[in-house]
Amino acid sequence: MKHPTLNPLARLRLQLTAWYAGVFTLVLALLGTGLFLTIRHQMSRHVDRSLSAAAAALEQAARIRETERDSARGVVVDAVDELHIPDRSLYLFDESERPIKPAEAPGWVLEATHKAVRSKHGYRNLDAPDGRELRIYAGRFTGTTGTPYIAAVVADRMELEDEYTSLIETFAAAALAALLLVAGGGYLLIRKSSAPVERSMDQMRRFMADAAHELRTPITILRTRAEVALAQERETARDAATFQAIEREAARVGGIVGDLLTLARADSGERPVAHEPLYLDDVAAGAVDAVRALATSKGITLEVGAFEEAKITGDGALVRQLLLIVLDNAIKFSPAGGHVRLNVSVEDGRAAVLVTDTGIGIPAEQLPHVFERFYRGDPARREADGTGLGLAIARWIADAHNARIGIESTPGSGTRVAISFPVAHARRE
Repeated sequence: MKHPTLNPLARLRLQLTAWYAGVFTLVLALLGTGLFLTIRHQMSRHVDRSLSAAAAALEQAARIRETERDSARGVVVDAVDELHIPDRSLYLFDESERPIKPAEAPGWVLEATHKAVRSKHGYRNLDAPDGRELRIYAGRFTGTTGTPYIAAVVADRMELEDEYTSLIETFAAAALAALLLVAGGGYLLIRKSSAPVERSMDQMRRFMADAAHELRTPITILRTRAEVALAQERETARDAATFQAIEREAARVGGIVGDLLTLARADSGERPVAHEPLYLDDVAAGAVDAVRALATSKGITLEVGAFEEAKITGDGALVRQLLLIVLDNAIKFSPAGGHVRLNVSVEDGRAAVLVTDTGIGIPAEQLPHVFERFYRGDPARREADGTGLGLAIARWIADAHNARIGIESTPGSGTRVAISFPVAHARRE
C-alpha cells in the first residue's frame, strides 16, 4: 500500500518551520540559562547581604549588652537575647570561639564558624545533620570595651527556592507558549511568502503541460505524413502536397517554439529590453503595412484613423511585435467583410494605440483569462490558427515598457484593445 507523500513545497515549508522553531528554541534555551544563572547569583547575593546585615545587628546588640551591663546596677534586659531575626540563627562567640549566646552551640556550627571566620570573606556553605543546605557568615568584631567577639549567622540556602522554582515554571510556560506562537506564526509567514513560488511552480507545470499538448499535434502530423509519404511510391503532385503540409506544420512548430523561447527568456530576464527614443506612430505604420496583405487575403478592410505623432521610450522590435500580435488577432477573429481600425493618439501624457475590430468578440467570463498562456477560450477561438501565447507575450512587452493594455469586447460585435505608453517629452526635429 502506498502512503501519501507531501509535495516538495509543503515539505520545504515544514522543514523551514522546524528550523525556525529549532533556532528559536535554542535562543530561548541560551537566554533562559543565562537568566536563571543571573537570578540564582542575585539570590545568593541577597542571602549573603541578609547574613551580613544580621551579623551587624548582632554586633550592635553585643555592644549595647556590654554598655548596659557596665552601667546598670540592677537586672537589665540582655540586648542579644532580645534580638530576633526571622529565619536566621544567631550565635555570639568569644575570641576563643566558645559560645556566649546561646550558651551552647552544635558541634557542626562550631566547626563551620571556625572555618568561616578564617576564610577570605567569612561566608561558607554547610550541610546540617538533618540534610538542610545552609550558609553561614562569621566575622570578628570588638565590643565597646575592646573585648574581641565573633558573630555568626546561619540561614537556609534554599529559602528562596520556592520563588526560584516558581520563576522557572513561569518562564517555561511562557517559553512554550511563545514557541507555539512562533511555530504557528512562522508556518503562516512561510506559507504566505512561499505562495508566489507555489503559483510560479503551478504556472510552470501548467505551462509545460500545455506546451507539450500544443507541440504533440503538429509533431504527430509531421511524423504521420512523413511515414505515409515514405510508404508510398513517388508521385510529383502528391509529394508536393505532402511537403507543403509538412512545411505548414513545421512552421507552426517553429512558431510555438519561438513563442515559448520568447516567454522563457522573458521569465528568466535574459531578453534585454532597450530603452531608446522612438515614435509610436512610425512603429504602428510599419505594423499596419506588415499585416495589410493578410487582411486583404481574408477580405478584411484595414483602416488607419487618427494618427498623432507620439514619442515614447522603448524597444522598437518589441513594440512592433506587440502591435503585430494585436493586429493579427483582430484580423484572425474577424469574418470576411469585417473591419479592423487602428488609431494613435496622445492624451494626458500617454501615447495610446487603439485597435478595434468587428470580429466574433470574447465572452465576458473569458476576458479575465485572455492573457494567460495557451488560453484560447471557446471552440471558435480554438479552431483559429494560433497557440494562445500571443497575448501573454503582449502583456509581457507592455509590462516591460510600463504600458497598460486592456481589452473590451462584446460577443458578436467585436473587440477593442487599448495600449497606452508613457510619453517621452520631446518633439521630432
